Amino acid sequence: MTLDGATAARTKGVSAFGMLMAAFGLLLVYLVLPNAGTVLRAARAGEGTPGVFTARERTCVRHPGHEACTLRGTFRSDDGAVIRPVVALHGSGDGLRVGETARARDIGRSSTVYLPAGSREWIMNLVLLSVGGLLLFGGGLHRVPRLLLTRRH
Repeated sequence: MTLDGATAARTKGVSAFGMLMAAFGLLLVYLVLPNAGTVLRAARAGEGTPGVFTARERTCVRHPGHEACTLRGTFRSDDGAVIRPVVALHGSGDGLRVGETARARDIGRSSTVYLPAGSREWIMNLVLLSVGGLLLFGGGLHRVPRLLLTRRH
């Protein structure tokens, strides 16, 4: 009895390309998971230490079709216990000019404070985590337990 090409490929194991896909998927998962807690805290409105962000500098970069701006400044918590001299304001803040203030939240990220409405960073993190998981699975990781079992017999 001979094996056709598809059956031979299935019994062979994981290909080099599959291993590369799985390695890239593992890298994506490795990069996303450590920030999961911070991203979830940023997503929930009301989470973190409330305070005021004062804009000190606005830098913008023009890309074809849009402009991306970053506001840097200081953050002071409402109770005065937390003062962060150099942070960026994540989120829209489009109407904020240098010298103006806005309500913000400090969730513990080293260089960023957030608008009170929350953040949508979790969407990109979920996409990257999903792609990483699909690459791991599609790359042949789902075959590893079967390969280990068949080698024992």
